[in-house]
Amino acid sequence: MCLLEIVPEKLQEKTQWTCFKLEGPFSFSLVGVLHSFITPLAEAEIPIFTISTYDTDYVLVKDVDTERALDALQRAGHQLIS
Repeated sequence: MCLLEIVPEKLQEKTQWTCFKLEGPFSFSLVGVLHSFITPLAEAEIPIFTISTYDTDYVLVKDVDTERALDALQRAGHQLIS
């Protein structure tokens, strides 16, 4: 994973991504935070790519799926902040 600008031309994929950041920090004792976020996406059949750090999770969806992802997340009760 890296910025598109530094990927060699012959390896570049044409897909662009939207990144959702699950704002932490979350207590390490909390379970299911990421699960609650990705379940509505799975139910809407939206492919994802996730990156997790100690206190923050990132969920990437292809740009073509962004609107459907936003809709699924809002219907599931997630509050989205830009």
